[in-house]
Amino acid sequence: MTVLRHADQADICLVLEGTFPYVRGGVSAWVNTMLHELTEYRFAIVYIGSTKADCAVQQYDIPANVVYFEQIFLHEGLGLSEPEAMPGSDQLFDTVSRIHGQERDRGRGLLPESLPTRGSTELFASINDFHGDQRSDGTSLHAQQMLEGVVQLYRRWGDVIETEFHRSELAWRYICTQYSRFCTDPSFINYFWTVKNMHAPLWQVMRAAVSPLKVRLYHAISTGYAGFFGAFASVFHETPFVVTEHGIYSKERKIDLAKTDWIADSRNVFQRDSLELAYFRSLWIRFFYRLGSMAYSQASAVSSLYGASRQQQIEDGALPEKTLVIPNGVDVKMLSALREQRREDNPPVAVLIGRVVPIKDIKTFIRSMRIVRDRIPAAEAWIVGPEEESPEYAAECRNLVASYGLQECVRFLGFQNVHDIFPKARINVLSSISEALPLVVLEGYAAGVPAVCTDVGSCRELIQGRTDDDRALGESGALVPISSPQALADAMTRLLADDAAWLDAQRAAIARVERYYTQEQMFSAYRGLYERVLA
Repeated sequence: MTVLRHADQADICLVLEGTFPYVRGGVSAWVNTMLHELTEYRFAIVYIGSTKADCAVQQYDIPANVVYFEQIFLHEGLGLSEPEAMPGSDQLFDTVSRIHGQERDRGRGLLPESLPTRGSTELFASINDFHGDQRSDGTSLHAQQMLEGVVQLYRRWGDVIETEFHRSELAWRYICTQYSRFCTDPSFINYFWTVKNMHAPLWQVMRAAVSPLKVRLYHAISTGYAGFFGAFASVFHETPFVVTEHGIYSKERKIDLAKTDWIADSRNVFQRDSLELAYFRSLWIRFFYRLGSMAYSQASAVSSLYGASRQQQIEDGALPEKTLVIPNGVDVKMLSALREQRREDNPPVAVLIGRVVPIKDIKTFIRSMRIVRDRIPAAEAWIVGPEEESPEYAAECRNLVASYGLQECVRFLGFQNVHDIFPKARINVLSSISEALPLVVLEGYAAGVPAVCTDVGSCRELIQGRTDDDRALGESGALVPISSPQALADAMTRLLADDAAWLDAQRAAIARVERYYTQEQMFSAYRGLYERVLA
């Protein structure tokens, strides 16, 4: 935990996980824009990252209205001193058990009026753990009880919780009991260290959340660790809290965890079910869903970027009356000037602007260009975005280009100013397997560049329209299935080669962004949200 800019108080504390000011584009660009526009507020920023090494280069300057800036590194300083045996507190672990368990009697609170003087060993054998299956009934109520229980526990015990969790005999017995009751993986060692590593970052978050900094509102720009910080601090300091999700954090972590290779699976071939998630993957997924449900339960408002995202938040436990949709907006006036810079003799260029990472599915874009190139020999593909986040994947993409012999027409340009790119582009391509409401599509629209997008996140609304009036404007490009090079190539070919189709799509794109997705509309909505919550 490092404080780089200090103040005693601020109006709004933005809680950011892995974004501004160390990562370019996406959510970071949105945060940067908001900070520079909402100058009437004094902001505090709590940045949550993995390690200091990931934050070596600052990508954005921090404006003057950010009066407090703190970093939390979840995986720094976790080394323990020489182990020291200790029996553990019966009172503490009885309380922990109640917090982590899903009480069968929903009418009974998680915490008693006074903490018991002696823990019950039978309780360890009867409770469900924190990572039990989510239920559709009463999810928000239970999440709120759990959160308040965690805060009450920390008020009473502080860092003693962490020490006992790592070293006490009761913690050992508790973990052993949970393993025997719930774990379907035969490796106790993997279970033990999964539980330890899963919970260790939470101590870092809780220690930072009880900071004496005084703010009027906590605003987490995701659930996960940022949402947990905001919800915990909100209860601890009795301060309002709101959540904004650009993408559904729990869903994105589920996708990441389903593909990652660092999670162990110790079952042999006869124990595995190909239709079933491995136990430790399932454990991590439920962990992040629980963090999300606690954030939803404490928040006064839960905003998302489009209707389907709001519905997903409700399904994951957010109360419908708390949820609202605030779409992203772009500076249409500034970007519209780029339309005049377009030259008639530009080559047929398809640009993909985004990080070179697996979730953007750059490989499908490259494979589609092999087909497009056979149809339109002059076609070019520009991949515009940083490669440092996933260098292994970037190398695989470059090797794929070389294997297809496309080095002359597929170019990796790294990070660029979109003002230099859009006037030279005929279409803006998004081949992602997951998105929220991609700003780059709206920026392209304002610059007069139609889009070809996969059918993810809000892209259907962006291409075809959200309401009847919006749909009447026509399609501002093309929508294709994910991971389909053929479908992507067909849509790209049409808009690269058919002038009439391109002009129709461009007209719809400009009309759509000017009517529904301006920065002024977005700023007004967030000012209204802040004023309502702070009133």
